[in-house]
Amino acid sequence: MKLILKGHDARYAVEQSLLAFFPQERPVYDPAAQEENWAAITLSQAAKYTTAVTTIDYHGHRERGVSRIVIDPNADEYEKERLRQRAVKLSFFKAARKVTGVTPTWGALTGIRPAKLAAGYLEQGMPPRQVDRLLRDTYCVSQTRRELCIEAAQAGLKAKAALRPEDISLYIGIPFCPTRCAYCSFVSQAVEKSFGLMEPYLQVLLGEITRAAQMVKELGLNVKSFYMGGGTPTTLSAGQMDRLLTHLNQNFDLSRCAEYCIEAGRPDTIDREKLQVLLDHGCHRISVNPQSLEDSVLQAIGRRHTAADIEKTMGLATSMGFQHVNMDLIAGLPADTPEGFRRTLDTCLAFGADNITVHTLALKKGSRILLEGQKIPTAEEVGQMLDYSIETLRRADFHPYYLYRQKYMSGSFENVGWCIRGAEGLYNIYIMEELHSILSLGAGGSTKMVDPAAGRIERVFHAKYPNEYITRPEKIEKNLEEFSAFYRRMKK
Repeated sequence: MKLILKGHDARYAVEQSLLAFFPQERPVYDPAAQEENWAAITLSQAAKYTTAVTTIDYHGHRERGVSRIVIDPNADEYEKERLRQRAVKLSFFKAARKVTGVTPTWGALTGIRPAKLAAGYLEQGMPPRQVDRLLRDTYCVSQTRRELCIEAAQAGLKAKAALRPEDISLYIGIPFCPTRCAYCSFVSQAVEKSFGLMEPYLQVLLGEITRAAQMVKELGLNVKSFYMGGGTPTTLSAGQMDRLLTHLNQNFDLSRCAEYCIEAGRPDTIDREKLQVLLDHGCHRISVNPQSLEDSVLQAIGRRHTAADIEKTMGLATSMGFQHVNMDLIAGLPADTPEGFRRTLDTCLAFGADNITVHTLALKKGSRILLEGQKIPTAEEVGQMLDYSIETLRRADFHPYYLYRQKYMSGSFENVGWCIRGAEGLYNIYIMEELHSILSLGAGGSTKMVDPAAGRIERVFHAKYPNEYITRPEKIEKNLEEFSAFYRRMKK
């Protein structure tokens, strides 16, 4: 669809709105492009009001939407821009709803962190019932999603209340996997192609841990949560994992760490010896990520294991006494059906997992699903999967504790972390609600530096690939220096 922007450059807001209503369309900004379908979005400023007008012509059906918002002239530029974007999104929403006759489940609400919006209103003293009305009347969010949003916001505020100014989270990335899944666009290397990089990578990572731990100590910071992800951390051998965690525990003071979590992601990388290493070093939370328990789906996404392998892994993990076990599922995978997804979820509950994260398939650039044009379930079918997960998990006394959305998600839905009471994954809340800094070590990640008092967030990005990480020590040092400088500025 050709997009014509006048008086603004709110491309992200417009594109997210476009995807919610017209998932098969892609934005075109070339003024000379000959496109049958188009949308013109104009933003103008009067003395008291900012007005956005959207006109959409879709297969000859033309409709217009208008949104007018009062902007306080004394507001800071950040707040003014936020309100301008709201006007743009609401005008597009009104026009698109007239054209399509459809109201997306998230209404006019776009962006990655809907719960953060709700949390902001709750922190201002707005009661949950009033937040619910605002989400309904201003953004046209469905009742089911309003409930998810507010509950996740409340969980985030509870986690926030327990934080101290010196608290941070620590993340270590292991960018290796047994194979690359069809839906994946993460920067990771298949072990079979990069086995020779694993040991050099580990050596450099140990050095970065030493330097980072000294920096954290000098800054007077405390590691509140630790998370190792990837990739698949358990591609490391038991010996390599033992060396890594021994070094971590020797260098970082983790005595006040409330959560020690490691992704044990794929059953074809997990055995008793590796799990025992995790337990021996204080890990009490693991994440086993089958994505599906349908063998046809596992084959379609490129996994080299079966549902039976997952069952064995879960039996092993629960018998060894891990305090918390999460399982990740994805709604909308190739070859899946609503019936298959239901079987998967029911089986995960039967395994005894106390955390279940239900993702919606995101069609990411560089994924084999897009590159190969694999057939995937329709948005309606994905909606059925998610509706079943909400109903079923609530009946099982699970509650939503974090929630986020991504670009190019099937049906413009959401990802939700569910757990039984008291089993919330703190790291997930911290990173999604941007409650404090996340110090990232290793390749493929980014360090997020948060100043809650000033409302300021800065990021530094790490080397994407293992080889780049190994051969560019100056990049590692620069990132640590920027983190240190951020906290020195905060103390002034």
